[in-house]
Amino acid sequence: MNILLIGSGGREHALAQSLVSSKTCSKLFAAPGNPGIWAIAEKAIIDISNYKEIHDFCQKNEIKFIVVGPEQPLADGITDVMSGMGYVVFGPSKFCSQLESSKDFAKNVMQKAKIPTAAFQSFNRNQISEAHQYVESSSLPIVIKADGLAAGKGVIIAQTYDEAHHSIDEIFGGIFGDAGNKIVIEEFMSGEEASIFVVTDGIDYLILPPAQDHKRISDNDEGKNTGGMGAFAPAGIVNNEVMLKVENLIIRPLLNYFNSVDFPYRGLLYIGLMIKDNNPKVVEFNVRFGDPETQAVLPLIEGDVAKLFYTAAIGKIDKNVVSIVHKKTVCVVLASKGYPDSFAKGYEIKIPENYANNDFLYHAGTKLSDDSVLITNGGRVLSAVSMSDTLQGAINNAYNLADLVVFQNKYCRKDIGKKGLKYE
Repeated sequence: MNILLIGSGGREHALAQSLVSSKTCSKLFAAPGNPGIWAIAEKAIIDISNYKEIHDFCQKNEIKFIVVGPEQPLADGITDVMSGMGYVVFGPSKFCSQLESSKDFAKNVMQKAKIPTAAFQSFNRNQISEAHQYVESSSLPIVIKADGLAAGKGVIIAQTYDEAHHSIDEIFGGIFGDAGNKIVIEEFMSGEEASIFVVTDGIDYLILPPAQDHKRISDNDEGKNTGGMGAFAPAGIVNNEVMLKVENLIIRPLLNYFNSVDFPYRGLLYIGLMIKDNNPKVVEFNVRFGDPETQAVLPLIEGDVAKLFYTAAIGKIDKNVVSIVHKKTVCVVLASKGYPDSFAKGYEIKIPENYANNDFLYHAGTKLSDDSVLITNGGRVLSAVSMSDTLQGAINNAYNLADLVVFQNKYCRKDIGKKGLKYE
């Protein structure tokens, strides 16, 4: 069947690679895509927020299946609208997508479903004095979150009361726009983080290999938070005991809750975990694949990924169409120096013509100039990914690949994956 992929980042390039490698996929279209995706899929020139344009394009190109990469279209309700037009869409409904688009919604769902997470309290704009009072009665550090989607930047870990009060004022003052109309203040959780991807039809599910993201801009997890500077999979912190608890205490209760309110959760569920003493707690839920964890996880999935997604979307997941490769992967993000703050764009990118079969270069912040030269066009430019029998081997190979990519002001962390070596 013909498939339309929505999105343009490194996550979508990894998804595109898995989809075009699937027997079920006859032809892949991408909207808007990126230069890496266009090498394996046809560019769809449509406005992804215009559902009539999507419908007309799908009709013309005999597309019946839509895979949604980023969170904003899901939060806007693309699944509901396009499903109503007769298409199968991989991605949860607008109601279920509130798990990501509203942190207050997510925390309340966890409370109702008795899912382990940090203690919290929510406040809207006319409760600013109550928010300040709540902070004063809380222990430090404390976490302050804008309720809505803020491009991964709406979370502040305040180390002092002054910082917490300032963060409240900034969020309610509009630093994150409408995403800050409400805030969630929660206790700080210590431990080691991990990411779990679950493909589900609302009842049954397949858990993909766990990953660990590196959010901070600098080595040793120092500096500002970013969208992610790299990842590795599988994450050793997620042992059998932890995974059993994730299934019994998080995944099943969450799916049961959505079924109880007649909104079955179908699509991809991302669970951000904090793990301490083999006890997992939920940091956040996302309703789509994470970036850059996807670039590390999908190379470990062999088989008909398109059919896996399709059967989950129609409520009859077929888990036997894929298998897990028992290897290690490391993803190193090549960024523009200055990210996540200001950075220059428009530098020519030189990519090696040949590299190993177990290596992957996923495009994110790239574009083609008017004379068809590949240039930088974002903070996170490319992901260098390698797969090996050992984590150390994957680390070495990923950095060797990263070194072969040349562009001015290239920056990457030098310690991606190292924290996982203790579990080897």
